Amino acid sequence: MTTTCPRPEYPRPQLVRTHWLNLNGEWEFEIDHGRSGRARNLAASEPFSQKIVVPFCPESKLSGIEHKDFMAAVWYRRTFTAPADWQGKRLLLHFGAVDYDTEVWVNGQSVGTHRGGYSSFAFEITNFVEAGENVITVCAEDDNRSGLQPRGKQSSLYHSHGCDYTRTTGIWQTVWLECVNETYISSLKFYPDPENACVHVEAKLDGQISGDTQLHVQATYDKQSVGSAVAQACTTDVRVTVPLSEVHLWEVGAPRLYDLQLQVVQANQVVDTVDSYVGLRSVSLKDKAILINGKSVFQRLVLDQGFYPDGIYTAPTDADLRRDIELSMELGFNGARLHEKMFEERFLYWADQLGYLVWGEQANWGLDITTATGLERFLPEWIEGVERDFNHPAIVGWCPFNETWDGPKNARQNDEVLRIVYQVTKALDSTRPVIDTSGNFHVVTDIFDIHDYEQDPAVFAAKFEPMKQGGEAYNTFPQRQRYEGQPYFVSEYGGIWWNPNQKDEKSWGYGNRPTSEEEFLQRYEGLTTALLDNPNICAFCYTQLYDVEQEVNGLYTYDRQPKFDAKIIRAINTKAAAIEQENLVASGSTDK
Repeated sequence: MTTTCPRPEYPRPQLVRTHWLNLNGEWEFEIDHGRSGRARNLAASEPFSQKIVVPFCPESKLSGIEHKDFMAAVWYRRTFTAPADWQGKRLLLHFGAVDYDTEVWVNGQSVGTHRGGYSSFAFEITNFVEAGENVITVCAEDDNRSGLQPRGKQSSLYHSHGCDYTRTTGIWQTVWLECVNETYISSLKFYPDPENACVHVEAKLDGQISGDTQLHVQATYDKQSVGSAVAQACTTDVRVTVPLSEVHLWEVGAPRLYDLQLQVVQANQVVDTVDSYVGLRSVSLKDKAILINGKSVFQRLVLDQGFYPDGIYTAPTDADLRRDIELSMELGFNGARLHEKMFEERFLYWADQLGYLVWGEQANWGLDITTATGLERFLPEWIEGVERDFNHPAIVGWCPFNETWDGPKNARQNDEVLRIVYQVTKALDSTRPVIDTSGNFHVVTDIFDIHDYEQDPAVFAAKFEPMKQGGEAYNTFPQRQRYEGQPYFVSEYGGIWWNPNQKDEKSWGYGNRPTSEEEFLQRYEGLTTALLDNPNICAFCYTQLYDVEQEVNGLYTYDRQPKFDAKIIRAINTKAAAIEQENLVASGSTDK
């Protein structure tokens, strides 16, 4: 059992404060198969029987538990002592993510509940904390076979199988304490406006708002001041526009970022200071293309499942999050679909820092959306995720659902569930396109996307040939969805089954397995070129970046070792870019 603090980095990089305490590390742990912990008063009982390393889930090796069977409920407990200089401050207890239904106690008193396995949440615990040592107890209930919760790629069978993998139960992101003054910034939204050389800021304050409460914003670029603004706070919602003396666009592979410092001032005293950053970039749609800062950018994406051999849902280190992006970029991809999972904020931070495009997605698989109950279970957590991740310039679109197949006994998806989630997402964020459900079955969508795992390049190309000639678009489910002229995105293809070192009976991939590396590369090139050469396709997403357990269609192995010469894959992915660049270098209107 480790004695060091795993994942020690600050977990919320777009709203940073100085005073915080990381609670990762060793906790007491108990499995509660019968969900009887409350009846047995586990929140106030004797020490639990096991130890676990947080933030790693109990299924993982890094947790020290490695219990792979279903767990109806799990309990955690640890002590903390608030630093002496936190006296008189408000204390907030944060959880990056806990799967799935969570209740938290401090010193035996319940401080709050949360439903959702992927979104972040916090409770104010000021009135529950005592001088000296305090006890935090957490219970998480999890039933991914209920149809009432999104499970994503977590297996609903005992074994991992096909494209479903080892489960995650309980805490799987950083737990941390933060101290604030009576009045503080609780959330921020940035609206970058490159055309007008400014950024619009919306801040929500918590606490007492007096007549002299002000929000001060200072913007710097490369450590030089480039703008500032002050707004009077009349309510807890404050809006201000920060003009910028220099315009530096955030672009693919060129992540120019402005640093921001925001302060709440009352009676000429600074009562809260947070550091943040913003990317000056816009996303728009025009002529069947997705534009970044007004320029058409072909999105060469790869599917990223967000799984790790030793940590399952949780990267062992912050460097592992960054490295996954770098591995993708080495192969010539400029972004990823973050698949069936809300990724943690630190991954999005590195995408921002590296100029890497991503699509935000929720883990909808396992949730029955054939009735309105699916909306009730899905929408609150999705809103939390969109609000949390709104400011990341790397996110260029939202995709709440993936492959919404019909439910039990062939009950069809409730189209109104998808329509309402789409409408709410657009209301929350008018600055990005929204795909209602990736692959199928579309109800209302800004981008029309399809999934196709045809393995014969000639057959694959023939499906899109009419589009290439300006004819009818290929529609995988014409009886269930309609193409209406939107930008067209092949958001899953390939999935070529290849890992010569893993040939057991559980190994899984799409279609027939190539007989040689040469055959793999020929197939990869044929499939990819068919999409790159089509002027009426704006993006692709190859399945997938790395193997996950038995699914061996990655371009890297599960432990991120290369299967192929990166230069070969990169040349295939970017060969159309060289042609485009030669033809369009003067206008700079397209980046394939």
